[in-house]
Amino acid sequence: MQLRRHLLTLWSACAMVVALLAVGCTSQPTPGSSPGPAFNATDTAWILLMIPMAERAQLLTDLAPSRTADPSLAQLAAKTGSTLRGDLRRLRAVLRLSGAPDTHPHEGHDMPGMVSLGTLEKAAATNGQAFDRILIDALRADFTQSRLLCADEQTHGQADEATELAAAIARSTAEQITQLDKLRAAQPATSGDETTVAPGPDATVSRTSVASRTPAL
Repeated sequence: MQLRRHLLTLWSACAMVVALLAVGCTSQPTPGSSPGPAFNATDTAWILLMIPMAERAQLLTDLAPSRTADPSLAQLAAKTGSTLRGDLRRLRAVLRLSGAPDTHPHEGHDMPGMVSLGTLEKAAATNGQAFDRILIDALRADFTQSRLLCADEQTHGQADEATELAAAIARSTAEQITQLDKLRAAQPATSGDETTVAPGPDATVSRTSVASRTPAL
């Protein structure tokens, strides 16, 4: 109960932690461990959320070489996968600096904007233009949510290492969204007999999904 009251306080203190807790994903701290002196709760929450988001997006891009029908999209997916691997290395390095335990609090969870396990399964069973639409839509949703989370980290975070990384990821995802939009505009129209992705958490990302559930004080 005491832990629950502490987490509710974080909800009202910072929109980033709201995004983490509103989906029911809270980490249990390891006894005797705490963030480094320069890191606050927002920094730690942001890192622990961004790692699984990048991991899921990378899993999706890894499917592209054998699934996509568009050489341009295959090239973008390869570049995006490389960027995500770099982001993951830097996120894990910053997590080590924070002193917080890498407890994988979101493993197996589908959170707003994140590439869902269902989307990965559907993408793995799809080829050609149908796969291309899944890839573009899911990556765009992931990157849009990542930008919102990075903006919150830059506003409410404390550690320079985390806020600077958030700024870098925000710039990178903005560029990738622009490229995805160009490729989506060039995609042929969907015919009635082709499989498409049903709207879900990957397709509905907005500022309200990050902060709208802040409790009133």
